[in-house]
Amino acid sequence: MARIAGIDLPKNKRGEIGLMYIYGIGRSRSRKILTAAGVDYDTKVGNWSDDQLQEIRTVISDSFKVEGELRSETQMNIKRLMDIGCYRGIRHRSGLPLRGQHTKNNSRTRKGKRKTVANKKKATK
Repeated sequence: MARIAGIDLPKNKRGEIGLMYIYGIGRSRSRKILTAAGVDYDTKVGNWSDDQLQEIRTVISDSFKVEGELRSETQMNIKRLMDIGCYRGIRHRSGLPLRGQHTKNNSRTRKGKRKTVANKKKATK
């Protein structure tokens, strides 16, 4: 079982895809890591030798922030925006989209489930 940065990588996946299970590593970063470690992209994770695995671990730990460290940095950045009260921070605080999207009809992912508001009753004569 290949375990890197506290994550168990799936044995039957190609190395390039297997590394993507780690938070903070995508396709391009995965390729850079494997190239630096001298491992072929197409080699399955289960077929990595102990030396290759150790080399990949050292490349990741020396070069990149991944998993908990990256998650905490992201949360700190969001908290900083909220503390200084900038536009993006206010949008984070109120749970609305940050990047200029219209919110009249869309943005259900950020706003959550619809909260129906009843109409006012018309006064009868």
